[in-house]
Amino acid sequence: QVQIVESGGGLVQPGGSLRLSCAASGFTLDDYAVGWFRQAPGKEREGVICISSSDDATDYADSVQGRFTISRDSAKNMIYLQMNSLKPEDTAVYYCAAAVINPVVCTLTQGDYDYWGQGTQVTVSS
Repeated sequence: QVQIVESGGGLVQPGGSLRLSCAASGFTLDDYAVGWFRQAPGKEREGVICISSSDDATDYADSVQGRFTISRDSAKNMIYLQMNSLKPEDTAVYYCAAAVINPVVCTLTQGDYDYWGQGTQVTVSS
């Protein structure tokens, strides 16, 4: 059974860091482009960062470039989102997604992704 589970969310002060984890079962994350998306209250879900399957090339939203990084752990079949210098506007539910139909080059377009996790809440507040 295909499943994606995110973890690592929580409450952090502005300027702090969090690392989110994306664990997959039923398929191998290395074979697919993987993206992190987020949805803040009252806003549409947006692409944050992604990693391609072919060469691990990455793409970032302008709002997180220089602060967020994405990485793979092939041995554990996991993807990590390292978030540094967090801001209150980073508060959102964060989702991990895998692109199966077009698995090679990642995008920040949610319609390109097929498998989704249930999300993990990140709250940045003092």
